[in-house]
Amino acid sequence: MKDKLNKILKNTGTTLLISIVLVFCILGTVVLTVAQKVSNEMSDSAVQNLSESLDLIKCTIEAILQNEADFQTLIARELAMADDPEEYVRTYEKSQTMVKLSLIMSGQTEGVSNVDEVFSAQELDFSAGSTINGLPVSRTYVNYMGAWSYTIKCPVEKDGREMATLYIEYTYDSLDKSLPDGFYNSQATLYIMDAESERFVLKPKGMGKRSAGHLNLADFYRANNILDEQLRAEVAECLSTGRNILFSHDIRAEQALNYMWAVNDGSIFLVGYVPLAAIQQEGRTVNQYIFIVVAVMLVAFVLCCLIYFLNQRQQNKIRQEREAEREIHNKQLAEALQAAQIASNSKTMFLSNMSHDIRTPMNAVLGFARLLDIDAENPIKVREYTKKIMASGQHLLGLINDVLDVSKIESGKVVLTFNKFILADLISAVETIVQPMAKAKKQQLHTEISGLKYEYLMGDETRLNQILLNLLSNAIKYTPTGGNIWFRVKGLKQRSSQYEYIRFEVEDDGYGMTPEFLETIFEAFTRAENSTTNKVQGTGLGMAITKSIVELMGGAIDVRSELNKGSLFKVELELRIADDQEAPGAENSLTEAESNSLAGLHFLAAEDNEINAEILQELLDIEGASCEIVENGQLAVQRFERAEIGEFDAILMDVQMPVMNGYEATRAIRALPRADAGSIPIIAMTANAFAEDEKAALEAGMDAHVAKPIDVDLLKKVIRQYTKREE
Repeated sequence: MKDKLNKILKNTGTTLLISIVLVFCILGTVVLTVAQKVSNEMSDSAVQNLSESLDLIKCTIEAILQNEADFQTLIARELAMADDPEEYVRTYEKSQTMVKLSLIMSGQTEGVSNVDEVFSAQELDFSAGSTINGLPVSRTYVNYMGAWSYTIKCPVEKDGREMATLYIEYTYDSLDKSLPDGFYNSQATLYIMDAESERFVLKPKGMGKRSAGHLNLADFYRANNILDEQLRAEVAECLSTGRNILFSHDIRAEQALNYMWAVNDGSIFLVGYVPLAAIQQEGRTVNQYIFIVVAVMLVAFVLCCLIYFLNQRQQNKIRQEREAEREIHNKQLAEALQAAQIASNSKTMFLSNMSHDIRTPMNAVLGFARLLDIDAENPIKVREYTKKIMASGQHLLGLINDVLDVSKIESGKVVLTFNKFILADLISAVETIVQPMAKAKKQQLHTEISGLKYEYLMGDETRLNQILLNLLSNAIKYTPTGGNIWFRVKGLKQRSSQYEYIRFEVEDDGYGMTPEFLETIFEAFTRAENSTTNKVQGTGLGMAITKSIVELMGGAIDVRSELNKGSLFKVELELRIADDQEAPGAENSLTEAESNSLAGLHFLAAEDNEINAEILQELLDIEGASCEIVENGQLAVQRFERAEIGEFDAILMDVQMPVMNGYEATRAIRALPRADAGSIPIIAMTANAFAEDEKAALEAGMDAHVAKPIDVDLLKKVIRQYTKREE
């Protein structure tokens, strides 16, 4: 039995040894293959990085040239408005970039400059035809300081007539400070060459191994032994056509990648070379790390095999138990990973969708506010800017409300309200809202109503309005200019005598959707992604909210769509039939509006934000009311404690304030030993708009909760509901 066991162990050891050798061979082959592939890919990547680096330097130089041209144009405009343009030029101070600024009046051959000398343009040659932003650029020359320079000329026009010509001289040395200090660890060489004269006009600092650069392209050829006539001819063609060129050539017995990169449409070129050793350094480093990692893995593999061999018999039973545990654990990990990935994808998609759509109306608000400040004396523009600010603000508020709606729906805090309403009026109101949107895109909105038996129904009119507006606004957004939208309301066969069975259909002949997107259309944060629909603003929450509300109302929603042919949404709901078919309280609308007047009321307001406080005070002033504002909850308590009985009709309380927040201040006021401490209305006005925030306000002793931004009509209604004044 012992011999048999030893034989088994010997055979196992031999098999294990052969397995280890085989693994070593396979891994060695794989490592060599991967190393070679990595080296090749790193070389290709390095060449790509070199091209990108040259493009970056090119863009930097072109941006500097464009800024110079733009600035010169700006100076020309200032000269056109100056009382004495020549005196303006004489007193203009030099800068690091502008060496000399000169002006020649129309009809004259000489002019003035800011270096106290008579200026003549006859020495400058603009025949090369180079331009920057449409302004002519002279041929490169050496100025009086011995620096390579160029001059840009710009017409000075006043009242549509050219009154003078502005000449500004720049030096190539001024470009140096904006270029990178070193290139491939200072192993690369870079020159800036004038294409017309083929002279090297600048060698940026920290570039190349030599302290002195070449003088021109011929010198560069000669010093680097570039003698191939065909290659030179190809380079000459690139110079004449303004194309970029990369070619391999040995520089001082070292393999290098040479380049000539066109800047400003080929008026100047980036010329130089990069040793291949510098380019491939990263690839060699990666290969070294690969070999180190593989070696460590092999050692670990051998150790694991030895441990496995020594403990095999003892671990069989434990292994089976661990396998079962591992399987359960892997399943849990997979589920956790999937949940984490879903959460991460949702977050990423949410941020991606919201970033642009929040910034767009915010940019409009800030931009028109700036224009409002500039044109404050122009009432027509003030009203126009104000309307656009309000529209952008409402759009931004709509985005925020979408996010809050999703939060409420997911937390189960959405509660439907059941009121009596007229379905025809609701349809008319929805049509009134969306009709201008359709007309703005020259679309035809066709409304069809058929089969309805009852005029008055019971249900959540606000949420039904939200469903229809979501569907119709989406149809308008995703339908091209001149398209058609059909809005149909059909009464279906009743399934109960107490409920009207209705189908709402929204159809368009717009962009349509792919079958893949239809599978996820009702998921939060999803939007169709293509070159056309990407221009449409939206959070990707509308359909998710719509589906949730429809299901909460006990209905169903369905969609059919075909790419580039349009979409059809169907919503089927059962709405309870009102017991009496009479209009719900229409005769009280006028008296209700009149009863919401705030004229003569006086309030105490706790608001720590100066802008919000100013807005509140102005709104109340417009309504004929007044208010006294304090900066925090503690000051509100102290002021109310000193007030006479009846001095304030109500307290408007912010929640998040320094020193003492709104909840603490409300509790302190209710606890004061005053006759009116428990009865004075305290209304929360806060940006905390969730259901739990409203609950916390009521629990603290407040009478009502109004969310910011303030809706004046709602605020008036709430205030009048809780305030009582003696006639």
